[in-house]
Amino acid sequence: MKDKARPCLAALLAALAPLTASAQGAAQPYRAPPVADGTAVSGEGERAALIARTRAELASSGKTFLWQPLLRDGTTIAAIEYWAAAGRPAIHLNEDEYTTVLEGSGTLVTGGTLVGAQVVRPGFVDGERIEGGTTRALHKGDVVLIPRGVPHGFGIPAGQMLVLLGVKIPAPKP
Repeated sequence: MKDKARPCLAALLAALAPLTASAQGAAQPYRAPPVADGTAVSGEGERAALIARTRAELASSGKTFLWQPLLRDGTTIAAIEYWAAAGRPAIHLNEDEYTTVLEGSGTLVTGGTLVGAQVVRPGFVDGERIEGGTTRALHKGDVVLIPRGVPHGFGIPAGQMLVLLGVKIPAPKP
């Protein structure tokens, strides 16, 4: 009886093998979707030149804030921000903000209540000051995440400049 069952068992196992491999997540070949490579890179030399040009423009214009796009893909922009003095605190309603301190130092106030809040443009609110926020020191190399909806403002010591690399990431569409 055992000898007659072996061929049947072998046939059954052979028939089930493809199903078992599929159910166990057997590796399938990867087929890349047709996507254009939109990779962009900004090197240290390019950033340094942009910072120098913008620093000169800031000094000659009398402005205390300038924003220069560095890389963009249509919905997301990496930009260099130059703060020569504190600006009005703000809230980004539809974007998370990641920023890295490239040069200088200052402070960041987040949270609390934005006093005198007003809509400046869709998705962007600014105000007079933040009450009850948390103040943090910022130094070269610091990386910061400011979630959408959080009041925030930068403080700059007199005679100093804070240079940031900022990326605003749009909120996912529902």
